[in-house]
Formats: sequence, C-alpha cells, structure tokens
Amino acid sequence: MPRPILDEDHIHPAVRERVARYHHAIVDEVRAAAERHPVLVVGMRWNPWPRRARGLLDAAGIAHQYLEYGSYLGEWRRRSALKMWSGWPTFPMVFVKGVLVGGAQDVQRLLESGELQRMLA
Repeated sequence: MPRPILDEDHIHPAVRERVARYHHAIVDEVRAAAERHPVLVVGMRWNPWPRRARGLLDAAGIAHQYLEYGSYLGEWRRRSALKMWSGWPTFPMVFVKGVLVGGAQDVQRLLESGELQRMLA
C-alpha cells in the first residue's frame, strides 16, 4: 500500500516550487550517497540508534558509509526534509543498495534473518 503523499494538484501553484526545493541539497546528497555506497547509514549526533545500527553492521563485518546531520539541537530543518522525502520518521535511515530498509531495529532483524547479507550478495 503506497503511503499517501499530497499530490501537486492540491498544492497551490504559488508554493509548489518552494515545496519541491525545500532543502533539496541534503536530499540530493543522501540520494547520491545511497546510490554510491552499498550500505548507507544516515544519522545525527547524540542519538544512540545510529550508533547501534553502525555497531551491528561493524559486528557483522559489513562496510558502510555514514552521514551525520546535526544533533537534537541543530539542523532539524534539514533532517525534516529527509523525513519528508523518505517517509521514514526517525534516525537512523539505513539504505542497502539504494533501498531504505529502516532503522537500527530493522537492521538487526535483517541481519538475524540473513536477508541483509543476501541483499548485498
């Protein structure tokens, strides 16, 4: 079931460009990194969950790229653009071969089932 996204017909023409370009640079950066790196973890300082996801990947011997954007006190607007783009509400955002697989708990489940390793094979 696709998640509902407000279609362009329901965005006033005067603000469409602003909506489309809201912090597009960070979205472009993450999108490009997800295409370049087999495993990408996007996180933020002081949040223990990105650290946990990276630790799980390290323990499994899976190389990954890490991008960090601010902390609880800063860069929340930029991170909000990532949340709007991906539909994922929390950090980390973990991508495997360009596919959003979720956060730290999702990575743990994928590792335990062997699915993450199969995705990378």
